[in-house]
Amino acid sequence: MLNQETISKMNDMHLTTMSKAFKAQTEDSLIASLSFEERVGMLVDAEWTARKNNRLKRLIYAAGFPDTGACVENVEYLSDRGLDKAKLLKFAACDYIAEKRNILIMAATGGGKTYIACALGMAACRNYYTVKYIRLPELLAELALAKSNGTYKALLKKLKQVHLLILDDWLIYPLKEAEAHDVLEIAEARYKKGSTVFCSQVDVGGWYDNLGESIVADAICDRIAHESYRIVIGGNDSMRKRKGLVEEG
Repeated sequence: MLNQETISKMNDMHLTTMSKAFKAQTEDSLIASLSFEERVGMLVDAEWTARKNNRLKRLIYAAGFPDTGACVENVEYLSDRGLDKAKLLKFAACDYIAEKRNILIMAATGGGKTYIACALGMAACRNYYTVKYIRLPELLAELALAKSNGTYKALLKKLKQVHLLILDDWLIYPLKEAEAHDVLEIAEARYKKGSTVFCSQVDVGGWYDNLGESIVADAICDRIAHESYRIVIGGNDSMRKRKGLVEEG
């Protein structure tokens, strides 16, 4: 009777994993040979692990990754890609997030930018940082809508608060004046306050052509380029094509 009351109280306190572990202990005769401290430690470990796992699941879901299976350990280091494994593994430790530094990932279409960005994002989630993945065209559309319904400042605040923002398809086409100013607002909001991963087919020198007004372009590039590490992916064939050839072969 006492055990059932204890289980009920644990469930009332939302200690559901602990209550299940406690019930399992009462049904396992071998547990009786353990000390009180050992048994309590097992209960706490069970609840702690479950909460950590649930938190990780929430972080991954909130990030909106297009590829939740991406991980740095599975990156393909083909010789012509020119990737530095030691550097990527260092990025996976997330020191750059603690430093509020950015990462620029540059490659041709299909070069694997998105996969590596998602892998770094997954590593950040595993270190319990908040992450948001979004394509720049989609974000600009969200910002335009936010302006019309009065939630623009609230959206900028969310973008400012996330530990790691991943912006895919960065500056792949010329922006309108209002869009360029939105990008400046994002760059300013996150400058030395959070880390951003930029995935682009265009090197920094080519950003100016897509940002229009030179003053705005200078302000954006100044806030991004000088605080960023770089990952440049080589290779003549896209990863989609390579994997297609492997599957067909």
